[in-house]
Amino acid sequence: MKKLRLMSTNQWACDKNQPWWEEHGLDCSYSARMSGFLKYYLETKPDILGLQEVTAKMADKLMRLFSEEGLPYALLWGRDTPIIYRTDLFELVDSTFLVYPEEFPGHEGSFNNSMTKSYNLGVFRIKESGKLLILMTTHLWWMRGTGDPNARNARNFRPFSDEARAYQIGLAIDCLDKYQAKYNCPAVIMGDMNDARTKPCVQTALARGFTHAYDVAVEHRDEGNGHHPCGVAGYQPYCPRAAADAIDHILVRGFEQDAVRAYDRYAPDYYMPLSDHIPVWIDVEI
Repeated sequence: MKKLRLMSTNQWACDKNQPWWEEHGLDCSYSARMSGFLKYYLETKPDILGLQEVTAKMADKLMRLFSEEGLPYALLWGRDTPIIYRTDLFELVDSTFLVYPEEFPGHEGSFNNSMTKSYNLGVFRIKESGKLLILMTTHLWWMRGTGDPNARNARNFRPFSDEARAYQIGLAIDCLDKYQAKYNCPAVIMGDMNDARTKPCVQTALARGFTHAYDVAVEHRDEGNGHHPCGVAGYQPYCPRAAADAIDHILVRGFEQDAVRAYDRYAPDYYMPLSDHIPVWIDVEI
């Protein structure tokens, strides 16, 4: 059995420094932040990274930094949702990518802002054992679908947003169904799903045979929600809320019992100005 670390990170798609940051003598440009991500990944050592909110400049900078460190990472580009994997451990066998449609059938409005919501899938062969693994990273629609549409944050409200996320995750799982049938191997779907696990999005995945990795981690599981303020208006420390409030998820299907050993996060102080999402990962045996 090979133990792998599979990590999801929303990196906050921001290429240029912002006024608040400049006023406070800080830099949130892609160039400044990518060196922080490099440090984080050097410390946590992911074998595969499923990313969200990554611009071309961010991806190029990070891959250059990996190369300068002599790290054997390769990029499977997927616009805002790329995958990065260790070439010394894996051979890429197959891949596919989809930008979610703006339309949610039967409902008015766009449910894909700037066409940034997508999924990216890779099929990987573990060189040491020959076993296969499917990993998909995804970023789903972001607005609230419940609550008071006239509240202060009404601009973040769009009716049927919860259902739109469930529709998008359904498209992703349709794809995973086909690839698991073709390759007969375990699958992982991870990413920023912009909703809690009790909402239709994650519940749709559970109803279609996926399991939340948090529920089946046998050695350790992080109890935080993995989210804190970090954006154009500045950043704040991470004060974890309950795991049930998390919007970043890792879901698994087709693994042997007890394969998921850990469901974890790491939130050092230097990470706080890098992104509003604390990375989450699983250690899994395959």
